[in-house]
Formats: sequence, C-alpha cells, structure tokens
Amino acid sequence: MRGLVASSALLRRSAARANLSGAGFCNGAPPVSSPLRLFALQNWINDRFCWFLSKSCSMSTSVDVQLDYETDPPLDGVKVLEKESTLSVAVSQLASDFDRESNLCLERFSRTRRTPVISTGSLKLDIALGIGGLPKGRMVELFGKEASGKTTLALHVVKEAQKKGGCCAYIDAENAFNPSVAEAIGVNVEKLLIAQPDSAENSLSIVNTLVGGSIDVVVVDSVAALIPRCELEGEIYMNSEDVQSRLMTRALRKIQHTLSRSETLIIFVNQVRTKLSSNQTPGIFKEVACGGNALGFYAAVRMRTSRRELRYNEAQATGIGISVQIIKNKLAPATLKEAGIDIRFGKGICYESEILELASSLGVIMKDDSGYWINGEFLPNKAEAEKFLRENAAVADEICGTMRSQFFESLRLEIPSSVTIKQACSVAFLIHPD
Repeated sequence: MRGLVASSALLRRSAARANLSGAGFCNGAPPVSSPLRLFALQNWINDRFCWFLSKSCSMSTSVDVQLDYETDPPLDGVKVLEKESTLSVAVSQLASDFDRESNLCLERFSRTRRTPVISTGSLKLDIALGIGGLPKGRMVELFGKEASGKTTLALHVVKEAQKKGGCCAYIDAENAFNPSVAEAIGVNVEKLLIAQPDSAENSLSIVNTLVGGSIDVVVVDSVAALIPRCELEGEIYMNSEDVQSRLMTRALRKIQHTLSRSETLIIFVNQVRTKLSSNQTPGIFKEVACGGNALGFYAAVRMRTSRRELRYNEAQATGIGISVQIIKNKLAPATLKEAGIDIRFGKGICYESEILELASSLGVIMKDDSGYWINGEFLPNKAEAEKFLRENAAVADEICGTMRSQFFESLRLEIPSSVTIKQACSVAFLIHPD
C-alpha cells in the first residue's frame, strides 16, 4: 500500500508539471481554463490510480496462483499405496528384463553400512583413513617418489590380509620383487601368487581375471612399469605418446565393472614424474602420476608417500621416516589427512613404536616419568617397552584391538566418550606431528 501511495504522489507531481508547462495531459487531452483544468487533473489522477491498482491486484493474483501451483500437498494413504504398487510393478518388470545385478533393490540399505576393510599394518594410517584400513571392492592408488615406502606399505597390506586367511596376488611389473624382504616383513611367500607378465595388456588382463575370483588383495607394482605391446615390438626411439594412458583408460573401465561384483582390494603402486608447469613461468615444475588421469578417477583412495628423514641408532642408519598423505578418500571425511610412519630397513613398519605412542596417549598403557607399565610389568624406557611388545605379540595385538574398538566401533568419525579431549588431541598430534 505504501508503494501505491508513493506512485499516486508521483503521478500527481508529473501531471502538475505537465500542466504548469502549458502542455496537454497524457492521451492527447487539450488544455482548458483554470477551474476546469483542476477538475480534469483530478479525474486524470483518479483514472491512473485505479488503473495502477488493478494491475497490481492482477499481478498479486498471478503470483498467488503460481505459488499454489508449485506447492505439493501431502499424499494421503490411497495415493501412497498407488505409488508403491506402481513401483513394485516397475521393479518386477526390471527383474524379468535384466540380470540380477542390474535390478533395483529397495532392501539394500537394511544391510550393514560398515565397509569391509583390510588394515594397512599401521594403526596411525588406519586412524587417518577414518574407516580402519583400505576398503575392499575398491581401487587404491599408492604413489610417490623412489624409496618412499610404497612397496613396503603394499606388502604390509598383503600381510594383514593373509593373517585373516585371505589369498593375495602380486603383479611384479618392475621385476623387483624380493622374497626375502617380503618374508622379513611377515608375508607368507609360499601362499602368495606372483606374476611377471611381459606386457601391460597381459598384466591388466590378469588383474581383471583375478578380481572375478576369490582373491582378497591384488597388488600391481607398478603402473609406470606397465609397457604396452606396441612399445615392446617397436624401436626404442619410436614415438608412442599417450599409449599407456589410453590403455589404462580402457582397462580400468573393464576392471571396475568386474570389481563392482567382487570384494577384492586392488592396490596400484605408481611413480611420479616431474614436468614443467603449464603456465609460462620459467623454472616451475609439478609432479604427475604415471598412467594418465583415469586411475585417479577410478581410485576410491589415493595416498602419496614422501620420505621425511633417516632414522639412526648409534650413528648408523636403521630406517626412514615417511609421511603418507591421503589425497582422496571417498569413504570418510578428510579430517586427518596425513600420518607419519617409521620404517626399519629389512623389517617394515615399526608397529611396536606406534602402539606404544598411541596407547600411552589414550591411557591404555600407563606411563610416568620413570617408565611404562604394560600388562603388570614395569619397563624403564621406550626401547625396553618396544622390545617387550615385539617379543609378546599377543599382548601387542590385545592393546591394538582395544584401541581399534574405541576408534572404529561405528562408521562415524567421532572420538569415543571414554577418550578425553586431551587424549584425542595427543593422538592427532602423534598421527601428524607437523
């Protein structure tokens, strides 16, 4: 209403200015004498005001009609039954027209929502992933520079799968698999399927065949070493640019289709290359993974390993410290993106050190200024405590199981109520000390 009054006043001022200037009214009204001019001016204003009011009312009516049209009234019981009956007929039609895997399943959400996982062998990394390990039935890309712990981490996943009674396969495209190192890490080499194909086509075909079987983990080491057959048959200087990328794109489509009906975990170990950036700034380089972009899209989890420092014991290098950064994770929010892991040369991940640090922060192991209390025994320093856990695997597994039950008892990434805020912050610092 305030807008209508303002518009009426504006019309009066406009008409008055037009009248005082000696011009006629709108619509060609001729000038008249002073008394008649005022009367005609009043009638003209009233007509214009009524016209504007009628237009405003019609616009308001159209808006109300549009709003009433867009509002969906709640369905009654009869309509709900009709919709369910129609949906049931459609699902039955799909069941007769397509195979079982293509059918719609309305009961799929009533099953367990916990994703089956395989531990990485590092409790810190399992916590950082948010679900307790690497997901089964998915692809995982593990990439990084040389000597950054990629193969060691993949072998630890194989070890954890074998501990649960699973069957694993290792595609050694680099021809660099060392059985003695794998046994030192804890892998049962006698029950490990090892293949060294002669071409990328054969390697990916083997992966696709194994995924359809009862295999728990398949490791491809590495994507950069997958050589297409055209490169093997041609000369060294032959230009075969993007052949590997196109081959990976076609193969991963087929493997993903087979993987959707399986619970096999596929780990692609990959290398990185340094190339000039696309911008025009000189001296700017960036790292890219080999094999094109297809693997990055198909992978549910992407982890990048980087070497941080050497570990010394009495002036002798005994291991390295690596950082595992979670670049992509489709199965959990990226709350903890990075985990620091220590690796001993020839032994693998320092599992006892991780358990000791995390258990001390959570209060599972009592720690004071004098030493550690583990299972009723007092150990004066960290080295003795780690040695005790290494020699008593049952005690270490029990402590690890207690911490896993606290962190992974539900799918939600929440700190358990039994863990204080101070303890949770300590765990977050231990996972990523930087």
